[in-house]
Amino acid sequence: MRSRKQTCSLAEFIVKDEVRNSFFRDQGVAAGLVRLHFHDCFVRGCDASVLIDSTPSNKAEKDSPANNPSLRGFEVIDNAKARVEAICKGVVSCADIVAFAARDSLELTGGLGYDVPAGRRDGKISLASETLTNLPPPSFNVDQLTKFFSNKGFTQEMVTLSDPSLDAMYASQLKQQCPQGNTNPNLVVPMDASSPAITDAGYYTNILANRGLFTSDQTLMTNAATANQVSQNARSTMLWRSKFAAAMVKMGQLDVLTGNGGEIRSNCRVINS
Repeated sequence: MRSRKQTCSLAEFIVKDEVRNSFFRDQGVAAGLVRLHFHDCFVRGCDASVLIDSTPSNKAEKDSPANNPSLRGFEVIDNAKARVEAICKGVVSCADIVAFAARDSLELTGGLGYDVPAGRRDGKISLASETLTNLPPPSFNVDQLTKFFSNKGFTQEMVTLSDPSLDAMYASQLKQQCPQGNTNPNLVVPMDASSPAITDAGYYTNILANRGLFTSDQTLMTNAATANQVSQNARSTMLWRSKFAAAMVKMGQLDVLTGNGGEIRSNCRVINS
């Protein structure tokens, strides 16, 4: 993989500008873009297959239960791609734009910056069925999570975690905010109520206080090795920041298409004809 600066020097600036503008309108889009990158990379690698729209003959990744309606940030990628195409047509892939946008979101919400190697190419296949085996459900326990991430080449980078023992007061608050049977699709609550628009180690502090939102969060405390990592991250913000940045770079290189593989989509939602 190479630096995109060699082929389109303004690409990263444009993506950063779009992310910033979107964040000022809706702070939740930052976390959404990081999640979009994760959901893209763990299905077929970082190939922007998660951006492809469904067709009458194919249900794409974005419309699977794992992604719809919770996945967000598609419009940010669309806008950035259109601006980049206007000055560097056919040069910057949608997959690279997703990776840039995730990094810029983390930098904007927590000052967590890192270099993103570029050169990814876009995939031509997107199947909703593949999300079932390639994205971990929030119900996974620590053993299932460990096996899942290990199969993808990740060990201590396993940071998506979960809840048999929510703090009683926290559970009561959630039940009041999200009553059972509510069908409002726009009803949302922050996963980290203490700092909902900030990227920090508060997630781990919440787990130590039994305030992990999902089973895949709180379950980290049921294993000595993962519990130790949770404690380390909660104690040392600098350690967590270093580990998190390294994990994001590693994830961004998962099964990427390069060379003659894939294509450079002109529209991130549709494969080239």
